[in-house]
Amino acid sequence: MPEYEFRDVYVPRGVSRAAATRLLTEHAEYGHWELAQLRLYPDGSRQVRLRRRIIRQLRATW
Repeated sequence: MPEYEFRDVYVPRGVSRAAATRLLTEHAEYGHWELAQLRLYPDGSRQVRLRRRIIRQLRATW
């Protein structure tokens, strides 16, 4: 079963949809994050949870 690392990102209500998309795209491209959850609050702010897979290297026993 894969293990994931999580990061929470808060996007305030004044940030446009296009700017929020650019921010999340940069996280995805350069940090290898993917969208796990998005909450849109009534005031327009967004709470985003990103995740990325943790790849563990197995030790070779020779």
